[in-house]
Amino acid sequence: MRVLTRILRSYTVQPLSARRAMRVMVVATTLTVLAGGIVIRIVDPRSFPNVGIGMWWALQTVTTVGYGDVVPTTAVGRFIGSMIMLESIAFLAIVTAWVTSSFVRRAQADRGQADGSVRPPATEDPRGPGVDALLPAIDARLRRIEAALDAGTDGPPPAA
Repeated sequence: MRVLTRILRSYTVQPLSARRAMRVMVVATTLTVLAGGIVIRIVDPRSFPNVGIGMWWALQTVTTVGYGDVVPTTAVGRFIGSMIMLESIAFLAIVTAWVTSSFVRRAQADRGQADGSVRPPATEDPRGPGVDALLPAIDARLRRIEAALDAGTDGPPPAA
């Protein structure tokens, strides 16, 4: 139990890599298929004569493929199928959001924005410091580029 707790804690503290995210998805899907195959075999033994067929059905259900070659016929079996479908779709959405937010956190950390801030504090100009001072220089540079393009030169624009 301690090992599982340590593993789960490491996944919540450290940003996910693509490899670790894939590991989470594979383990969760495998556990759902195993549990679903066993449970459906127990609740609907007529339609699922062995656990292997139950796991085949659970895999189709988890992946939302649903070939229809094996289906539960009892009300309890259909309820179990519904729960597996809903869990799988919700799990996929949650894991996708989790992986995406982890990648965003990692990118922010790489850029030095570990706090997750996206915009400067309200006391600063939201366009950034000195934007008004830079506009004339940018305008002059664009004019030089336009002049060079109009003149048809391939070289850099003339200095101002």
